[in-house]
Amino acid sequence: MVSLFRSEEMTLAQLFLQSDSAYACVRELGELLNPDVNAFQRKFVSEVRRCDELERKLRFLKREIEKESIPIINVESTFTAPLPREMIDLEARLDHSETDIREINKHQVALKKNLLDLIEFKAILLKANHFFIEAEGASFHQAQEVDADGPRSLLIEDGMPEKSIQSSRPMSFLSGVINRDNLGSFERVIWRTSRGNAFFRYVELDTPLEDPKTGELIYKCAFMIFLQGNHLKSRMMKICEGFSATIYPCSDDAEVRREAFTQVETRIQDLRSVINETEDHRHRVLIAASKDLVKWMIQTKKMKAIYHTLNMFNVDITQKCLIAECWCPVQELDNIQSALKRGTDLSGSSVPSILNRMITKLEPPTYYQLNKFTSAFQGIVDAYGVATYREANPVNDIGTILALFTVITFPFLFAVMFGDSGHGFLMFLFGLWLVLNEKKFSRAKNMGEIFNTIFGGRYVVLLMGIFAIYTGLIYNDCFSLSFNIFGTAWTFPNISDGFLYDHPTYQLDPNVSFPGSPYPFGIDPIWQTAINKLTFLNSYKMKLSVIFGVSQMLFGIILSLFNNLYFRKYSNIFFEFIPQVLFLNALFGYLVALIFYKWIVVTVTTEPQPRLLILMINMFIKFGQKLQPSEILYHGQENVNLVLVVVAVICIPWMLLLKPFYLRWRHKRRGYTPKMRKGGNVYVQLSDDDTMDDEYTTYHNDNEVGSESNNDDEEFDFGNVMVLQAIHTIEFCLGCISNTASYLRLWALSLAHAELSEVLWHMVLHIGLSFKGSVGSILIFGTFGGWAILTIAILLVMEGLSAFLHALRLHWVEFQNKFYAGEGYIFDPFSFEKMLNDDEDLEDVI
Repeated sequence: MVSLFRSEEMTLAQLFLQSDSAYACVRELGELLNPDVNAFQRKFVSEVRRCDELERKLRFLKREIEKESIPIINVESTFTAPLPREMIDLEARLDHSETDIREINKHQVALKKNLLDLIEFKAILLKANHFFIEAEGASFHQAQEVDADGPRSLLIEDGMPEKSIQSSRPMSFLSGVINRDNLGSFERVIWRTSRGNAFFRYVELDTPLEDPKTGELIYKCAFMIFLQGNHLKSRMMKICEGFSATIYPCSDDAEVRREAFTQVETRIQDLRSVINETEDHRHRVLIAASKDLVKWMIQTKKMKAIYHTLNMFNVDITQKCLIAECWCPVQELDNIQSALKRGTDLSGSSVPSILNRMITKLEPPTYYQLNKFTSAFQGIVDAYGVATYREANPVNDIGTILALFTVITFPFLFAVMFGDSGHGFLMFLFGLWLVLNEKKFSRAKNMGEIFNTIFGGRYVVLLMGIFAIYTGLIYNDCFSLSFNIFGTAWTFPNISDGFLYDHPTYQLDPNVSFPGSPYPFGIDPIWQTAINKLTFLNSYKMKLSVIFGVSQMLFGIILSLFNNLYFRKYSNIFFEFIPQVLFLNALFGYLVALIFYKWIVVTVTTEPQPRLLILMINMFIKFGQKLQPSEILYHGQENVNLVLVVVAVICIPWMLLLKPFYLRWRHKRRGYTPKMRKGGNVYVQLSDDDTMDDEYTTYHNDNEVGSESNNDDEEFDFGNVMVLQAIHTIEFCLGCISNTASYLRLWALSLAHAELSEVLWHMVLHIGLSFKGSVGSILIFGTFGGWAILTIAILLVMEGLSAFLHALRLHWVEFQNKFYAGEGYIFDPFSFEKMLNDDEDLEDVI
């Protein structure tokens, strides 16, 4: 089982690849490594551009396939990248497919445009008789219209010359089709341009027409304009052109129109047959392309990634060898060597590829081998900061000894604040539903950002629900009600049912009614009916919060010991770890011990019973003084208080002063040796034997030595070290107090959750249960629905989010700051699988 206690050990390696075998080697490394260098030699720019062109063609084919609603089969990304000689065949196939589709589309658009023109012309021929009849009727009424001065045309405005009224020029007409949306403006422009001397009639087509380019449905109207004079007719034709109206020739002879209509019908039928055959051919071509589309897309993406990576290699003088530097996990070196050998064999090269491991002082990246379970918890930690290389990781594997990490502590602290077995069961069911359907939801896209975030943390939700069930059983709280499984441990001697009926409240004497033995599991259900229930639970949960908080902080300090041992910082163990443990235990570890002592030893008959808060205050206020008998909890308390306060006070200058003076002494004792150059490497004597066993460290690049070694050459600044240590000491001492108080949020949120649950029960659901008969049967449906909605919205969603954020803060601030630096950077491996999963073009097909 892979341990997550520390990140994988990384090494800086140098790759030497022959130009002929470079492509095949990087193709094999696509599952393993991430080249990361500074120099960019654009040797393969033309190949990258060819891949871009292939991607453009594939996107075009994908759009065309989606337009036809042809399903694209989802496949796994198991297709290997083609070799360079295979790239030519892929280019030829894609070019042929794209050319075919574009030619078919071009001809199809032209055929549909002709069909549209014929349909519009057919509509004009059908409506022409109606237009001519209306025009003749309008002319007859014009001839009969008479005003005071004599007959005048209704198409002529007042003030026009009389000769225009008596004009005997023959009437002409224009017929065509226009978009329905432009009809109103078109009619107004015609009226104003002709000054009322144009007779305009239109009728809407019965069925919408399909746009040949976009495929959208458009609504059009057939129109006919009757007018006089060629000049006015030319003006009307320009207006029609401006409004994108199509003009069709139409004869005023009915017999000619019937012959034209017959010809148009025949041509329409022929065009429909040709269009259907064209669409069938296009559909067959797209179906053939859809079968290999995903394969082509995956192969193209991998080819592009390979050439992009090869562009990051340096080229030697002979132009026959590519050189690069990369970070890789030490345990993967054998796999990398095998991949390089396979790549060399595939290329047919006789010169092997070389992987040279280097020694460097550069900070390696942080890399963990995660799975779908641990990745969500690691994301919680990485949101605070990526772990420094090889430092202790808060996300630890469950199978290791140190299992009290974020995988366990995060859902547990959440459950302490969310402690309700009923609500926890609902959360568990939701998390289980997400886990059982993870394959379906993993393939689904566009589920929403919120749902994707929750789905990514499905195992976190599942564990939070399980732990909430456990803490709810400990609190004996299920939807604000208690389980009465074991009965109550309290007894009621000499008390009858009639007495309890007459006395709604009755105070029990623990000396008489309580046997003194602990309840089998959780809290006694009798506290659910007690008046002082809140007082009892407050004390209980507050003490639990302090215990959990001090335990987690102490565990964080212990983890810092593992970091110091691993990095050989032995001075930090003596100057920081030991005084920190003593300081925390002398104050708050002592408080936890008093809590357990009071729970185990002190009974209801024990006198006195001083409050723990007063006892802790008296440790400092009455230091060295004689305590009153009412202030003493156990024998020898005064001496223990004296020793613990002295230890806590001594730890402050211990942390503050000893380490800076030790570093100054070591600096004066050891000094520095000048740098010596030997060949292409630089050797620098180490300034601190706590960092490495070797006497010398080899740097892989002269330029990087200058930036890294400057810190060694600088003058030791004692004042700066002293200030930093003072800040660290003050932060730790005050943090022990503030962090312990911060853990009281466990008590506060648990109390708030329980009280809100009780309010919803008594103020909503209990009202429906209090009614009897048919009214109660009807009312219970409404009250239960309201209670369920409020429970989910307030207690599960809002309270759950609140408890999640507070648990997050306790881990980030109170726990991780004891040992976790979080100053590293993540290792981004060169992986085909990761690249394909993050690609937007493939998100719907992989």
